[in-house]
Amino acid sequence: MEYSFTDYLLAKQSVDDRALNRHVGEALVASLPAQPIRIIEVGAGIGTMLMRLIRWNVLQKADYVLVDEMAANIEYASEWIPRWAADNGLSAERSGENQLRIFDQSRDVRITFEHADVFDFIQKNPAPADLLIAHAVLDLLPMRESLPKLFSLTKNLAWFTINFDGVTSLEPVIDPALDATIERLYHESMDKRPTGGDSRTGRHLFGHLRNAGADILAAGASDWVVYGTDGKYPADEKFFLQFILHFFEETLGGHPELDANEFAAWLSKRRAQIERGELVYIAHQMDFLVKVQ
Repeated sequence: MEYSFTDYLLAKQSVDDRALNRHVGEALVASLPAQPIRIIEVGAGIGTMLMRLIRWNVLQKADYVLVDEMAANIEYASEWIPRWAADNGLSAERSGENQLRIFDQSRDVRITFEHADVFDFIQKNPAPADLLIAHAVLDLLPMRESLPKLFSLTKNLAWFTINFDGVTSLEPVIDPALDATIERLYHESMDKRPTGGDSRTGRHLFGHLRNAGADILAAGASDWVVYGTDGKYPADEKFFLQFILHFFEETLGGHPELDANEFAAWLSKRRAQIERGELVYIAHQMDFLVKVQ
């Protein structure tokens, strides 16, 4: 199977739709200033959060800066967003190499695509936005050093979503001891990333945000919960699960604490569970809306 990361980002849209905390989302809507507003999203991938905010009627008029360090993501977003707009009754027009406008009678969103490392972008960003978004990003970064820099991107509000918080569950159990070892090693890999990261980012953000001088306006769980019904998964969530197992394989393949044959057999059994629509996957995460001082 070919494991395209952009296909993974597309496949997890429905998973994220269910997961995003409604209480935190309602607080966001209540806190936004009058539109038009300027938004910066870092680690924005292919633009699925922007499309979600339009689908959910949160955005009507906005300038939206979409920042990602992966050229493939930016290229995909630049081509996919106009197709999405056309499929959803909006017009799209380009006004420059990295500029796009999508609009109809009630909505007008101007998008800027920025291929850049987030911290390089911070250094050149000319003006802070009304809202900073980081979706499934903060658990990849060293929080203590990163938050003050990220906060320079916003005048007031930051919405930090899908921050992993130390719980991965795969059911049904294959081997209790082996399952527990694989989960532990997978989480440890998050804590040992050379770029930073924390497998318990969600709970630790309460302290990190306070220490960075931010006020937490709302917080709540945003768990991924994926399961099949009558042997089938909704939308493209079968591929999403296959990609999650690909993450496990890429991360833990060759690990000295795992017997290679046992791990290969475990992966094979998990993939068979997906084919039968039996695998249940749960990941605990947290969303935050914060006000920056």
